[in-house]
Parts: sequence; C-alpha cells; structure tokens
Amino acid sequence: MKQQIKILVIEDDPNISDLTELYLMKEGYQVIKALDGEAGLALYYDENPDFIILDIMLPKMDGWDVCQEIRRDRPIPIIMITGKGESYDKVKGLELGADDYIVKPFDPKEVLARIKAVLRRTNPQFSSQENVELPDLSINMQEHKIIVNQKEITLPPKELELLFFLASNPNQVFTRQQLLDRVWGYDYDGDYRTIDVHIKRLREKMHLGSESWNLKTIRGVGYKFEVYDVI
Repeated sequence: MKQQIKILVIEDDPNISDLTELYLMKEGYQVIKALDGEAGLALYYDENPDFIILDIMLPKMDGWDVCQEIRRDRPIPIIMITGKGESYDKVKGLELGADDYIVKPFDPKEVLARIKAVLRRTNPQFSSQENVELPDLSINMQEHKIIVNQKEITLPPKELELLFFLASNPNQVFTRQQLLDRVWGYDYDGDYRTIDVHIKRLREKMHLGSESWNLKTIRGVGYKFEVYDVI
C-alpha cells in the first residue's frame, strides 16, 4: 500500500530534503522533490502526488502561497514545516488548509509518524488497509471498530490509537516516551503515567483472553504487543 503513496517534498534546504527523502523511501513511499515554491507547484500539477510536505520559507514562492494555490485545486493532505515557532505561523498554516505543522529542527521519525496519522484521518483507503487482523482480534480504524474474542468493544480515540499502534508493530518493544511521541504527538506535555493508565484500561476492557497475543509489560522499559503466531 505504501508504494502507492507519492509524496512531494518542497524544501529549499538540500540536506533536510535529502534526509527526509531517505526516511520516506525506507518506509516504502515514492518521493519527488522541489527546492523552491514555483518548482514545487509545477511538480504538483505534473506528478499529481498523494501527499505534500511543504516548507514555509521558500524562494520564488513561499509556502503560504503554494498551500493556498493547491487548496484551490483539491484537498490533498499537507504538512507544513518551518523554522519559525510562533503560534501565528501555526494558526495561519492551519487556516490555509494545512493538516499538520512541524517546527524545525525535527526528527525525521516525527515526520513519518505525522504522515501516517494524517493519512489515517484523510485517506479512507489508507485507513482500511492499515487495519489489524489477528486471531481473536480485529481492529478497523476506518470504522473505529474493535472485536476481541468475537465480541465488539468500544474504545475512546486515544486507547484505540495506542492499541492500533502496538498491534501494528507486533513483538516490538516501545518505551513510554516513544508511545507518547507516536500516539500523543511530539508536542504533548503529559507524563509517562498517561501510558500506564491507558494500558491498564485496555487490559480491563480486552480481558487479555487470547492464546495468540498479549499486551505485555517490559519491566523497566515499556510495553510490547506480543504475538505468538503472527499471520
């Protein structure tokens, strides 16, 4: 599925552009790049991408104007990136139609996490194909539907996102900080207890009644979704 997602990166710093491209390609995305606003807009019309990563401070045509022009054409997902941290820039970007906003310097892994989150919100095909199907567990993110041991249960959004993230990465150990970053976002100010509380609630609601998987605590580290027979 990821091979079908074409991402246009419009960023005037070649080092940032190349590093972002490297991480995106490792995840299976197709990447096209432009170093200024005019070239980015031209590539947008020529290549018909599925997603745009857009810097604000660009030569020839700034990111505000590029975003506005693209929004007149169609509702493609856009993440805006800038070196500025003022709230005015964030508000302006969102008002122009950006789906998310990241401030430099940033970790490329943050960009990947944000892309996936935006795609789940904006692309039904992506959501439906990122569902989890395991013995005694089915997670349908598009319909917000979870079935455990043939019984449907109801989860609030963050519990659902946390469960989906862990189940989508079976047998991988994540620290509490990693889970906060991936599920709550890199700008979340809460503490690690947030993760513990949500894990406790998930266990209570799911009853952990499967012989095929388990939501396991890794003492002193964090958590993992352990799958004994990955399908």
